[in-house]
Order: sequence, then C-alpha cells, then structure tokens
Amino acid sequence: MAVNFRIADTFTDALARLTGEEQKAVKTTAFDLQLNVAAPGLSFHKLDKAKDKSFWSVRVSGDLRIIVHKTADSLLLCYVNHHDKAYAWAERRRLDVHPTTGAAQLVEVRETVVDIAIPRFVEAEVAYPASAVARPLFDHVAEAQLLEYGVPPEWMSDVRAATDDSIFTIIAHLPSEAAEALLELATGGTPAARATVPIDADPFEHPDAKRRFRVMANVEELERALAWPWDRWSVFLHPAQRELVERTFSGPARVSGSAGTGKTVVALHRAVHLARKHPDARVLLTTFSIPLARMLKQKLRRLTDNDGALAERITVDAIDEIGISLYEASFGTPRVATSAMIRTLLSSISGDVGGHSFSERFLEQEWTEVVDAWQLASWESYRDVARLGRKQRLSEKQRATLWSIFSTAQQRLRESALVTLAQVYGDVAREIEQGSSPPFDYVVVTPLPVAILLEVAGR
Repeated sequence: MAVNFRIADTFTDALARLTGEEQKAVKTTAFDLQLNVAAPGLSFHKLDKAKDKSFWSVRVSGDLRIIVHKTADSLLLCYVNHHDKAYAWAERRRLDVHPTTGAAQLVEVRETVVDIAIPRFVEAEVAYPASAVARPLFDHVAEAQLLEYGVPPEWMSDVRAATDDSIFTIIAHLPSEAAEALLELATGGTPAARATVPIDADPFEHPDAKRRFRVMANVEELERALAWPWDRWSVFLHPAQRELVERTFSGPARVSGSAGTGKTVVALHRAVHLARKHPDARVLLTTFSIPLARMLKQKLRRLTDNDGALAERITVDAIDEIGISLYEASFGTPRVATSAMIRTLLSSISGDVGGHSFSERFLEQEWTEVVDAWQLASWESYRDVARLGRKQRLSEKQRATLWSIFSTAQQRLRESALVTLAQVYGDVAREIEQGSSPPFDYVVVTPLPVAILLEVAGR
C-alpha cells in the first residue's frame, strides 16, 4: 500500500539549525525513508513517553534523531535534533485534528508547558487601583468563535485569560492560524473568515494544514524542499497566498497589499503555477527593478529545480529589458534617449520660445508624465488630454506654448534617430496588436514600490 510521505515546517526549521555535515546526514536518511519506509537499514524506535503513540524516532547518526509520525498509510517528518532534544520535543507534542476546523495541527501538550512568570523588576509591594488591573483580552469573544480560529481546546482557558502581559507567551505555543487570529483580535481587528471543509475531508488538505504540511510526491520534490530549508516560502504557502496563486481569473487581475505581505512570493508562485497548468504556455514574470528581477531568477531556479522544460517557458526580467528585447526583435537595436538628454533638449528648445514662465523641472515632468507617457503626437491630443495627477492647471494658450516645445523635441529626437522608453513600449504594443502570435501567453508583474501584482492573460 502506498504511503503518504509528508514534511512539516517544524522539520525544515529544525534542519536549518543544524551544521552542514549534520544536514547532509539527515537528508540522506530522509531520502531513504521516502524510497522505502521498511528498508532494513533504517532504525525506528518507539517513543514510550510521548503523549502521541504514533511518534517514533529514526536514527540518523550516533546522536542525531528524526522524529516522525508514523501510521499504516502515512509518514510525517516532524522534527530533527540531537537525541535528548529531539525526544523532549516529541514528548511535548501531539498530532491532532482540530474538532471545529478539521485541520491537522501539531499541538503542544498543555500539561508539559511550564508556566512562564512575568519578571518582576521591583520587589516592593505596590497597590494598583482596580482600573489598572489587566483585563482578559478575549473575554468578549465566544468560545465557539475562538475554536473557529483554530485555538486548540486544551489551550482555551489560557487564551481566555490572556492579557496584554501574557498574550505573546501564550501564542508562542499555538498553531499559526490561531496565533494570527488572536493578534488580530488583540489589536482591534477582525480575523478573516476561516475556510470550511466537509467533516470527512482529509485534515491535511485543509488550507490551514497546507501552510505547515506538504506531501512529497517524489524524491525530486523532497530534494527541492530540503535544499534550501531557510526558504520556507518555496514549500509552505499561507492559505491566502495559495488561494491567489491557484485562483482562476476571468481576465486581468490586480492584487494589492502593504509591504511584507508576500506579493512577490505570490507573483513567483503564480508564474510557476500558470506554466505547470498550461503545458504549452509562455509566461513572463517581470518587475520594474533590475535587482529584484535577478533575485526572482534565483528563486525561480529553486522552484523549478530538476524541471528544465518548465523553467524554459518562464521568462524573468526587468520590464525595461523585456521592452527593449521585444523592440529589437521587430525594429532593431534602439538608441534610447536618457533622462539627461531629454532634460538638455527641453531646456535648449524652451530657451528659444520666449514669453513663458515654465521651469525646467515642470517641462521635464510634463513631458515624462503626460506627453511621452501617453505618446501624444498632435496638438489636438495634447490640448484635450486630461493630465490626471498634474496639479497645475493649464489654459489652452499655455498648452499651445508647451506643445510648440514638445513637438519640436519630438522632431529633433526623430532627426537624431533617438527613441524614449515610452516610445519603445508603444511601438512594441502596436506590433503585438497587429501580429498573430503574442510573445507571451501570460504576464505577471510585481512592481515596486507600488504594492500591486498584475496578471494579464495573453490568450
């Protein structure tokens, strides 16, 4: 009978804390376990003191032990450390299925936790007024609601008694979904609605469980997961991130979020997901930052390791480099005018146009944000453009004066065989519209510093 071979985030975390030589030995044993759990060379030892009777230790070397949760049809790599620390970890934990959410959880056994007292730096007795006594943070939240957030039942009394002083001590012992929800409640927010699953559903398939457990389908997938244990994002996605990565959109979509919410991670996983879902698709992952594009290339290699054909269908580059590359394919190598060249050109032309009071800074911004950005090619188009985001209002007479400067600049650029980046994009877009086959089927853009992920389906 096939055995479901899984890996927990607690295992990858523990593996990362070992030395390089220790990690090599652990990985060898992990591969052996996946290939054949019943292999004669593997040494299993049942943990008699563990609360969960399915916990076993597997000998790696003289002192290293892997803690696994073993049943008839599954094996879960849970933890790894030196003998005594590994056994102590297992004796304090139990693999449970939460009675309300249905998610699989590694729960710390409540009675094995030594209560941590808040340190007292002033030993003198101090009388506090009744109003100053810390009140429980969650006394207004129903127990049923706390259960829906994933709080383990045996930790319920601690959670309900939590105060500003003790909240961080308590959530350190809780599953991540419960800890996050409690922090959201403690800071005045409302946690997002939890996913609901059928009662008889696989507890490891629950979105909350997928953020900490992952099925390893083959040796290549396990090797990829263990190769960079510090990059947990490449194996364990937050349910909200995974939902965005795997969602089917009916057209272009934008995902926004503040810094640190994982937009770049979602963008990278989305590009790989699209390439896997559509075997013939060509996917572009791009950003406005060249350093970020280089970093994404490295991350992509980790996600597509041992699948060269998949990686070949995903292009990762900065958006300017992609624009110039596509331009070269249709029109030849462009001579792109730099910002300094444009600034000098506008200054020279404006000096020949008397009777205006526009500063060099204003001229450059008007050119960059309006004329060049919108590729305005006639007086009528500039006269009627809305100029969104530009604070200074212009009369028609002022626009006419400005257009005399800008149209002259456009003419001199043409005479010098120079183009702007905006013109490069415009020419490429028109060429793609007129062509029969776009260069990419899907485009995922993760701009900085604007926190947006944009996906465009080219099919």
